[in-house]
Amino acid sequence: MRRFSWFNATSLTLGLAFLYLPMVILVVYSFNASKLVTVWAGFSTKWYGELLRNEAFLDAAWVTLQVAFLSSTLATVLGTMAAHVLVRAGRFPGRTLFSGIIYAPLVMPEVITGLSLLLLFIGIGLDRGIFTIVLAHTTFSMCYVSVVVSSRLVTFDQSLEEAALDLGCTPFEAFRLVTLPIIAPAVVSGWLLAFTLSLDDLVIASFTSGPSATTLPIKIFSAVRLGVSPEINALSTILIAIVTVGVISASITTKRSAIRRQRDERAAEGTP
Repeated sequence: MRRFSWFNATSLTLGLAFLYLPMVILVVYSFNASKLVTVWAGFSTKWYGELLRNEAFLDAAWVTLQVAFLSSTLATVLGTMAAHVLVRAGRFPGRTLFSGIIYAPLVMPEVITGLSLLLLFIGIGLDRGIFTIVLAHTTFSMCYVSVVVSSRLVTFDQSLEEAALDLGCTPFEAFRLVTLPIIAPAVVSGWLLAFTLSLDDLVIASFTSGPSATTLPIKIFSAVRLGVSPEINALSTILIAIVTVGVISASITTKRSAIRRQRDERAAEGTP
């Protein structure tokens, strides 16, 4: 067993400090009583109250949640279908082109994607709003879902589907009753990834949003250009807390599932 040397400890400390020290400073100054974010004037939670009374931020947050939920759900459905075609359909005319179209947003600069979608919406006369943002986010997040689901389908035992077909299931019923429950963790992971990408997106949303629909990243970016306010620190702290709780909850759930799976395997083998 290799010893944890001072070099490793120093490297780990510097790495964690580089990643998380700015967040710690942001959280600390979110409780600053002063309106100047760089001058500490005592502990206070008044900026959280001011944030809850800020209608602009609340409306932007609601729009962001709507867009993230709708786009991630649509991207999950389309990405799962695309992954199933790529893995199960075998060789067919246009497969290379189809796979290239699916994976193109992974390497395409967001500025190019946002500009092309903007020109498309203008060309077809579609007013920009929540609907156009949902379409844009679905376009670039669908490929991530497809990659996640494809990696699970590649290792899927197709004999389970064949057994269901032999027992009288239609192909759709075999997919719904056998395949989908087994690949459900990958589908859920794809949905969560698409949801996170939608919440975080700024560039594409700035091209496809309109006056009636402003997402939270756009609102924060516009506010920061005029100077960082304590309300921004409070909002960022809330987002960090939500992400932290989500990560911890997912880790606990995964660990409990692994323990339960090991317990079931031992019970099936007849070992204590």
